[in-house]
Amino acid sequence: MSEKKPVEKKQTGKPSFFTRAKNWIKALPKRIANSFKNMVAELKKVSWPSKKELINYSVVVVVFLVAMAIVVGLLDMGSSFLIKQLINL
Repeated sequence: MSEKKPVEKKQTGKPSFFTRAKNWIKALPKRIANSFKNMVAELKKVSWPSKKELINYSVVVVVFLVAMAIVVGLLDMGSSFLIKQLINL
């Protein structure tokens, strides 16, 4: 009689889904901590504006917003006037 060899599973070299999931969960706290460390390191490199520069930039933004509000308001009033004139024809 001939002996049958046991069937061997082929190794694909890729870990199973559950092994990968376990490794991902185990590495999660370290990855989160590294993200925060990198964020702090980048924030230290930022060149923050002085108080005077911050006030100047804020004034420029507010003036621009007011100017744009006036432009949009005038366009709205003009288009409303034109539509009313077209309806009254």
